[in-house]
Amino acid sequence: MRFVFAPPADHAAGLLTLPWTQPLADWRDKRLVEVRQQGIARHVVRFVYDAGTLYALKELSERLAQREYRLLRAMADLNIPAVEAVGIAVDRGGADSGPPDDAILVTKFLRYATTYRAVFSHPLGVQPLDGLLDALVELLVRLHLSGFFWGDGSLSNTLFRHDAGTLEAYLVDAETSEQHPALTAGQRRYDVELALERVFGELLDLQAGELLPADLDPAEIAEDLRRRYESLWQELTREEVLHPDKQQSEIAERLHRLNELGFDVAEVELIPTGEGNKLRLRTRVAESGHNTRQLFLRTGIDAGENQARRLLNDIAGYRTWLEQKQGHPVSEAVAASRWLEEVYNPVIAAVPEDLRDRLQPAEIFSEVLEHRWYMSETAGRDVGIMAAARDYIKHVLPAVPPPLDEETVAQAK
Repeated sequence: MRFVFAPPADHAAGLLTLPWTQPLADWRDKRLVEVRQQGIARHVVRFVYDAGTLYALKELSERLAQREYRLLRAMADLNIPAVEAVGIAVDRGGADSGPPDDAILVTKFLRYATTYRAVFSHPLGVQPLDGLLDALVELLVRLHLSGFFWGDGSLSNTLFRHDAGTLEAYLVDAETSEQHPALTAGQRRYDVELALERVFGELLDLQAGELLPADLDPAEIAEDLRRRYESLWQELTREEVLHPDKQQSEIAERLHRLNELGFDVAEVELIPTGEGNKLRLRTRVAESGHNTRQLFLRTGIDAGENQARRLLNDIAGYRTWLEQKQGHPVSEAVAASRWLEEVYNPVIAAVPEDLRDRLQPAEIFSEVLEHRWYMSETAGRDVGIMAAARDYIKHVLPAVPPPLDEETVAQAK
């Protein structure tokens, strides 16, 4: 048996003691756990909790496993949201190991993840349908801009994370994916059509389970997915003729819009025409969110882009309050440090241990900020961050279901 690890390999060394020579379906190991709402899989998929980390193991032919492993690593290099490939077991040997070409692909389970079914059951302030469609469309566009044909785009093959009132989608299954230098318009259209068919079927399933409002038509919703995709693709790739006297400002505005959507520009091209210069941009997936990076540098907090934007705004407001209170300017570094010590940390520390893993810490704080606004509107005054935190922790957070990984970890313990 050979096990190829993606670097760094030390975090998964404990996996080597698993019974790799046996068929995955027959494994009996105390580290095996069940994951709720894991969806329907074409292959045997099992989950292992080892050394504080949850892993997903999928048994499939070596050719497909090697291919998916390579594609997931390529997606990681290009900063495409997808599960992390940990390693692949091949040449498993043993008379009882099943077909000789069977391999096992190991991926790290996405922390704080949830499924589309869980989003519909517990929307957490998100409009489930809009949030899911927008997140899936953005993932599709990111893949296509990077030259990836998904081939199996669907809600089932996606995990979602809450990000300050929005959802972020992560690709889970790359088994049918392909990587090209660039996709043709026909390849993109076909990939979208495949996603539409699968989403339509998933919506029918939700409708049968009475999770979809009765007045919504699955066919119309699936078609809306196409319109959202085309709209975002057009915004990111369209060419436009610039006004001769406003070229610099129009270019700056366009670049700003793309950055706000989470994309960077790899190349700017100006093409002379009879009507003026035509602007052509080559768009790529942003290496990392500006707000996420700024928040981490100032506070060490790991957050999603929307969470980071909301937290940075709170830091800015706190800085203004400090300056008014002290009567002199306060640097960004000092304000961020005091905010972390006097605002953020006390809120997170107030969360009982049994509720801390319901959401990411940054998402909990973001939700508290939103809760504070609603409470203050009702009271006609600012109720303060800690009062809002206590009320949120008492009345809202307990109703949030545990994320898939944390519920599984609790079972494993």
